[in-house]
Amino acid sequence: MLRMLFRLLMGRHRRRSRSLTRPPVVVVHLPPEPTDDRILRGQCWVVDGDTIVIEGTHIRIAGIDAPELDHPWGKKSKWALVQMCKGQTITARLRPDLSYDRVVAECFLPDGRDLAAELVRAGMALDWPKFSGGKYRHLETPDARKRMWRAAARQRGKLRPQSEI
Repeated sequence: MLRMLFRLLMGRHRRRSRSLTRPPVVVVHLPPEPTDDRILRGQCWVVDGDTIVIEGTHIRIAGIDAPELDHPWGKKSKWALVQMCKGQTITARLRPDLSYDRVVAECFLPDGRDLAAELVRAGMALDWPKFSGGKYRHLETPDARKRMWRAAARQRGKLRPQSEI
């Protein structure tokens, strides 16, 4: 009986010693996410419906496609953006992407509204799912793709870029 009690106690002790001899936990510290988002703030100059200039930096508004100035609705799109930005300080959160020698950025009005969302909601630009992941699609007006057929065709790859013409 004593042997059995001894084995029970030693068995528990062995189990404990095994648990104490587990391999040490290795903690890996990953480098922190970059927190120094490149941000530009200032008055902007509107080039067209999806391009602005802040402090000499040409910025392509991320996730949308507005018609070119020589396309139907192109000038209306530009002037809609001019009205939104007039007298406002625009905040541009720059991305590492480039688009035709322009940096790409999410742009916001002082009250926090997203310029891209406002343009799509107003029917002056289209969501570009390839770059936005469909973020603005629900804001498109029902007839926007018909009115801006050239921008829609460009998204589908049916229209050659202006540089190739």
